[in-house]
Amino acid sequence: MGRIKQAAIVTGGSGGIGSAVCRRLAQAGYLTAIGYKSGAAKAEALAEELTAQGLTAAAFYCDMSDGESIAAFVDEVSSRFGETELLVNNAGIADIGLFTDLSDERLAELMNVDLIGSMRLTKAVLPQMIRRHEGNIVNISSVWGECGASCEVVYSAAKAGLIGFTKALAKECAPSGVRVNCVSCGLIDTPMNSCLSEEDLQAVTDEIPVGRMGSPEDIASAVCFLAGGEAGYITGQVLRVDGGWI
Repeated sequence: MGRIKQAAIVTGGSGGIGSAVCRRLAQAGYLTAIGYKSGAAKAEALAEELTAQGLTAAAFYCDMSDGESIAAFVDEVSSRFGETELLVNNAGIADIGLFTDLSDERLAELMNVDLIGSMRLTKAVLPQMIRRHEGNIVNISSVWGECGASCEVVYSAAKAGLIGFTKALAKECAPSGVRVNCVSCGLIDTPMNSCLSEEDLQAVTDEIPVGRMGSPEDIASAVCFLAGGEAGYITGQVLRVDGGWI
């Protein structure tokens, strides 16, 4: 990647995928802002781990469902690390259940965190990128955003929205030197999938041609590629990382 001493924001940075992305970006020389909401201890521990390696990282609180929290988050990161070069919209929550059983309040929360929060945060950092005529945004979506999943209807809709957001914003921002891409995740070995039984996990894994779940490091590699100079002519694209599943 080769970009040294520039700031990168990773939302959901204390989770499985987020922490792997943060490690890779910090190792690549980014000043890494580890965004978290509920995982304060994990985020702080990750920041300490990276700092002990001589890298630059810090944990920052952000509630992706709250516009004021997002604005404060961007201000804090800018004050600590300067303007943002790379934004990785990774934060997400999910429910498994019938759409008709979902409360309106939970529906709004899912959409706010999984889609609208990412749009708000992008809107907050984008002027910095446009002014410098450089920047990268990588949105973390899901294969369910491409093909939909029964009993994960709102999650699927939000992730589909991220894909549409990626494609449209990429066209709008390309003349300003800002690239926008998306990683579509398959079944990844993270705590979010811990609710699945061993039997269910095995049944799904049997459907994946490469014969295994993906790892958070697989997603981190995809993010680093899209953020790097070798992807300089790539924008508005969805990179599916699913072992050939879909």
